[in-house]
Amino acid sequence: MSRLSDSMKHELKQIQPSSILKFNQEISAIPDMVKLTLGEPDFNTPEHVKQAAIRSIENNESHYTNSRGTEGLRQAASKFLHDKYNVNYDPDTQMLVTTGATEGIFSSLTAMLNAGDSVIIPTPIFPAYIPVAILNGAKPIFLDTSDNGFILSPEKLKATIEANKDTVKAVVLNFPSNPTGVTYSREDLQKIADVLKQYNIFVLSDEIYSELTYGEKHVSMGEILPEQTVLLNGVSKSHAMTGWRIGLVCGPVDVINEIGKVHQFAITSATANAQAAAEEAFKNGPDDGIAMRQIYQKRRDLLLKGLQEAGFECASPKGAFYLFAKIPANLNQDSVAFCYELAKEAKVAVIPGASFGPGGEGYVRISYAASTEDLKKAIERIQEFAKVK
Repeated sequence: MSRLSDSMKHELKQIQPSSILKFNQEISAIPDMVKLTLGEPDFNTPEHVKQAAIRSIENNESHYTNSRGTEGLRQAASKFLHDKYNVNYDPDTQMLVTTGATEGIFSSLTAMLNAGDSVIIPTPIFPAYIPVAILNGAKPIFLDTSDNGFILSPEKLKATIEANKDTVKAVVLNFPSNPTGVTYSREDLQKIADVLKQYNIFVLSDEIYSELTYGEKHVSMGEILPEQTVLLNGVSKSHAMTGWRIGLVCGPVDVINEIGKVHQFAITSATANAQAAAEEAFKNGPDDGIAMRQIYQKRRDLLLKGLQEAGFECASPKGAFYLFAKIPANLNQDSVAFCYELAKEAKVAVIPGASFGPGGEGYVRISYAASTEDLKKAIERIQEFAKVK
């Protein structure tokens, strides 16, 4: 190791590259692999959205945009969020267009956190929030929700805030959840909001899967507790646009002003033609996600039935496109070891539950953002693997 690298930010030494991406890369070389690993929709971006980007390129829209995003995109996104989830954000003062929700997480937490602060993170959860907190000198406080159906209870939240009230700056929510597929009802959110109202802390509410709910309409924390919520959303999942990298951060004016400073120095602005495509998606394709959602639901039901027949128990998946399945007692309970065995012996790739924090060990995350044909093949292989073991 060079002397230069020794001198780099010491918080980086506490962080390892994504275990999810590492595992996915390692098993990708195995031939005839059915990959149910990443949260990557297998649908194509809607044609009218692609055409909007092509027109943008042809019109030479290849220059810097407003750092907060184009006016047209912010207006379209504001209307979309209002019409869908009854949240009210001024497109001029309360919204930022980010390079995906991931940049939104980075810019928001970087603006919120000082060294010595702490962030409450209910787990199992998409792990991206954790390294960003650490990079900013903050301490993640993990709350294992596996004993409560993977829902954060207001009692546990209040007790944790009280025990750390001198340092707690923010609480992270992610729903519908990656990795469990569980979501929060209006009643659940109201109880959490009633706790948070008692304290001067943020809730970072990552709702990127809001258009993918099954059986009940998504309720946003931005409606329930707007004065303390920083809302994350975007087009990645709703319009199958992961590679376009367009996200949204919304919140109170003074909070967005501060997050906007980090955002501006991090990226300057999102790509112009990608913003044109996202504007088209929000403005003329607000319901593009419905057809995808219907197919995802059928895939969920197919996979859930097949896994249960193989002896797996699953959290009740009411959103997103993941099943969080408990490994049967007769199989290897070390989730990393189990996933390597499944990949090598059955040629099915899923993600170890340990990658998602406390409460994840003994589980695997299985993505059903894959073709029905691949899901059927995976089910057959998993059932045979569980039987011979």
